[in-house]
Amino acid sequence: MVAVWFVFVVPLVVMLFALFMERVETRLRDAAVREDEVTQLLEDMRPDEARALYGHGIGRALDLFRLRRRGGRAARTRQRVRM
Repeated sequence: MVAVWFVFVVPLVVMLFALFMERVETRLRDAAVREDEVTQLLEDMRPDEARALYGHGIGRALDLFRLRRRGGRAARTRQRVRM
């Protein structure tokens, strides 16, 4: 009798776990750092991005790099300082 429950319950649990892990994987894939972005950051790094990489990690450095590439506030502030 107990074996019958296992025959039905175990496949359902495995299937639900697989569906749950698929959702987790999708979210992680969207939030993951792409290899080409890291390569581009390391090749074209500015001093503030290097300080962020050293002090706060790759996430903060990539945030600054993306902001600079989009022409965000940090890029405008840096241009004012240079003038």
